[in-house]
Amino acid sequence: MTSVKEFRVEREPTATTLGRGSFVFTDDYSVFDWGKMPDEIPDKGASLCAMGAFNFELLEDEGVPTHYRGVVNSEARRASDSRAAEPRDDSDTGEVVPLAEADAPPTEMAIELTQVPDLPHEGRDYDYDAYHDEAGDNYLIPLEVVFRNSVPVGSSLRRRTDPADHGLDFEEWPEGVVQLEEPIVEFSTKYEEGDRYLTRREADRIAGLADIEELESVAREVNRVVTERAAEAELVHEDGKIECCYFDGEVRVADVVGTFDENRFTFHGQQVSKEFVRQYHKRTQPEWVEAVEAAKQEAKARNVADWKSLCEASPEPLDGEVVAAARDLYAAGTNAYVGRELFDAPALEDAVAVVRNL
Repeated sequence: MTSVKEFRVEREPTATTLGRGSFVFTDDYSVFDWGKMPDEIPDKGASLCAMGAFNFELLEDEGVPTHYRGVVNSEARRASDSRAAEPRDDSDTGEVVPLAEADAPPTEMAIELTQVPDLPHEGRDYDYDAYHDEAGDNYLIPLEVVFRNSVPVGSSLRRRTDPADHGLDFEEWPEGVVQLEEPIVEFSTKYEEGDRYLTRREADRIAGLADIEELESVAREVNRVVTERAAEAELVHEDGKIECCYFDGEVRVADVVGTFDENRFTFHGQQVSKEFVRQYHKRTQPEWVEAVEAAKQEAKARNVADWKSLCEASPEPLDGEVVAAARDLYAAGTNAYVGRELFDAPALEDAVAVVRNL
């Protein structure tokens, strides 16, 4: 369960077999690790599902292993649900189809399931040995693999590292955006309450049986595929992340790939991603954003995992015009990226112009 998508579980995974299930995408959104925010963005769930499915199918064409099975055809799902007395496997009802065969923008993605053991912790000390003892050799790797094609002014990379750490020919970070000739790949924690970036040695230990070099190689290939596709839609792919599972000695791409929530894209310099909503909150609700940061720092100082209970403010709902603009941005961006009019939405150029003026 996440803040913006839910699970259907049809068959549980075991130590030696993958399970089956699906992600059900909602119109909820989350910024600054808050979890579910007070509003919904219409069609956001379908946008993420469609982009994720499209990218998984691109990756499969390139020979990259994934946990993706297809999308659940909404019309077929409703017909099947009305007839079925008991839950049954989607593949037996013919409901799982490639994106191109979906009758409408899908909100459910069929996937293979791996094991996700509990990650015990005391305060901010997490027991990854216990995680892997229970996981065996069929598990979700408790890492996020982050790739960056540029380093914007506000990037955490500037605070944590020097240009020389990445082979860049600067004594210090320049004032403007740094465009990278080669992507920078980093690793961060997945299941800790406050995610943190890791050294390669730390990441290698947390990855368990999975090979850290293979993880990096897969991330670079995903980045290449998404970057090239984005360029065809006049989008610039700035950065993103992947999550992976390990099964039968192989790293497979999991979760969702290359969407406007997992990745940052720009169109002629304007953000076309969740980053737009993040920046809008920074401008219009700075007290809440500052309270979130203060709570995270206090939790770190106290060595406790739950920072949200220490936060002294809560976010306010967005204005209706902002919700509408965000909806059009997600929908228009998805249409442009997949090269198909899945949604009734303005041209991407027009959607971006509205957001730029907010």
